[in-house]
Amino acid sequence: MKKYGFYIIKDEFYELVEDKNLKSNKSENRPHYFCLEYKNFYWMIPISSQVEKYKKIINDKLRSGKKCDILHVAKLDDGNETAFLIQDVFPITERYVEREFVKFGKHFMISSEALIKEIEKKAKTIINMSMRGVKFLPTQVDINMIIKKLDAKNR
Repeated sequence: MKKYGFYIIKDEFYELVEDKNLKSNKSENRPHYFCLEYKNFYWMIPISSQVEKYKKIINDKLRSGKKCDILHVAKLDDGNETAFLIQDVFPITERYVEREFVKFGKHFMISSEALIKEIEKKAKTIINMSMRGVKFLPTQVDINMIIKKLDAKNR
């Protein structure tokens, strides 16, 4: 697997972890997972085309004096603006990756080092908080439970 690429996840993963807070996989048709590598796992960040919805949430947090590590909006290499739902990040192993997401005939990746750095920094903050049991959303994915289930499957 390549860091900073987009992937489609196997439905088998969703059946294994049974976390109702994971974004729907749409029968292995949701190509919206951005991959980074951290703490012996690949971490998938769902993305969304509902940019205006998430921009409003980000702006509301910033206006109230809070930082916003849970979301990030950016323009991708294809020119489209996308919302990264960092709040919904989850660990995975290569075993549960169906395939690379292909766009324009090649694996869709992020090439901007600055964008990668921003997303990775926010994601590591959210991952570390979640692993320590910090709850910041009622619909938060149970990262620790997923890690236990992945470890039980011996990767």
